[in-house]
Amino acid sequence: MQRRRGQQLEAALLDAAWAELCERGWAGFALDSVARRAGTSTPVIYRRWSGRAGLVEAAVIHAAEDRPVELPDTGSLRDDLITVMRESNGARVALIASSAALLGGYFEETGTNLAELRDRILDDRHSMAETLLARAVERGEVDAGVLTPRLTSLAFDLFRHEVLTTLRPVGEDTILEIVDDIVLPLLTRRGG
Repeated sequence: MQRRRGQQLEAALLDAAWAELCERGWAGFALDSVARRAGTSTPVIYRRWSGRAGLVEAAVIHAAEDRPVELPDTGSLRDDLITVMRESNGARVALIASSAALLGGYFEETGTNLAELRDRILDDRHSMAETLLARAVERGEVDAGVLTPRLTSLAFDLFRHEVLTTLRPVGEDTILEIVDDIVLPLLTRRGG
């Protein structure tokens, strides 16, 4: 077995866990297989995670962190939203689609869902949508009075829904429809 410690060992375990999950899904996911793939032992895994669910969650978070989407600042909300969606097509679509497909049993067994896992991935950080909208409010593009949690996440919720229903990247026409025909008209109306 290869001797690694700290972050190097943890990264190897998370990479191995993600690979196992992608190959076998939740139903076939086994800690001993992850340990073999990572070149270590099962007790090493248990020192870091309490079991399969914790390791899978950490592996999904690790996979998301390995596929970052940069926060743009183009000077306009429209261009920022379109840029994020285009970048997400390349960086995150496969992750979103595979997570939904591979984790059905995980969600059932843990009593959680994709939205809760997404929240864990985001942790306590400001979401990208909140940051983009805060900038738009500062620039006077959006009236803060119209913002609700649902409206704040709408653009990315529609994008994610498209990915989950088609299991492929979102087309340019659909991105423009989401931004120009649905989201911006709602965000740019004046609050009461």
